[in-house]
Amino acid sequence: MKVLLIGDIVGSPGREAIKKLVVPLRQEFAVDFVIANAENASGGSGITAKVAAELLSSGVDVLTSGDHIWKKSEIFELINQEERILRPLNYPSGAPGSGAKLFKTKSGVTLGVINVNGRVFMEALDCPFKTALKAAQELAKETKIIIVDIHAEATSEKVALGWYLDGKVSAIFGTHTHIQTADEKILPRGTAYITDVGMTGPYDSVIGRRVEDVLTRFLSAIPIKFEVAEGNVQLHGVLVEIDEVSGKALSILRVQKKL
Repeated sequence: MKVLLIGDIVGSPGREAIKKLVVPLRQEFAVDFVIANAENASGGSGITAKVAAELLSSGVDVLTSGDHIWKKSEIFELINQEERILRPLNYPSGAPGSGAKLFKTKSGVTLGVINVNGRVFMEALDCPFKTALKAAQELAKETKIIIVDIHAEATSEKVALGWYLDGKVSAIFGTHTHIQTADEKILPRGTAYITDVGMTGPYDSVIGRRVEDVLTRFLSAIPIKFEVAEGNVQLHGVLVEIDEVSGKALSILRVQKKL
């Protein structure tokens, strides 16, 4: 089976790219399932019910997230109603929603998706390593195909998680930094890995925000609102082919498409 993993969707430009590019990509590559990180999809931070519905009706099957998941107040109710939205699994017990679930492709193949947050340079949450491993072991009772979104700042933490889960999951894709890395590979025990799949949004920007706003912040050290940029909209991600019997990755291909 083929799974398309899409990097952080940023604001309305990113949503427009999803709307216009995902279905053609599904057709071009015969994609069976699409996972996209949507924590920046609403105004550049957070996700609303309207935006979630828009993305899920545009060819995306599951929305993962990260540290900005709670930015919009309506998410607290929405995430308990819409099972296709995941929040990082390693938030403390009692947090709304879920961070690991089983899903089915249109052809009826079952796969598991896990979403965890890193801790280096980020909030102090539960251990993403032990949390992800435990979830993978539970999902493995139902399927061999398991995908992990590690939403983290430090490349070292993402790489370490890749080695830790090698052979235990089918693919691990990093999100959060919005810059696509060139280290896609299949690890020795059959897990596809990339440190960061990149961003879906305006690339004439500073990781999706207007250049002038970010420069003002760096040069003056004065707090300023970062507006979503507009130019050169692209979709970045990876296409992973997985053996349905073993759950091992067969190939991983970086994807970059301009709107």
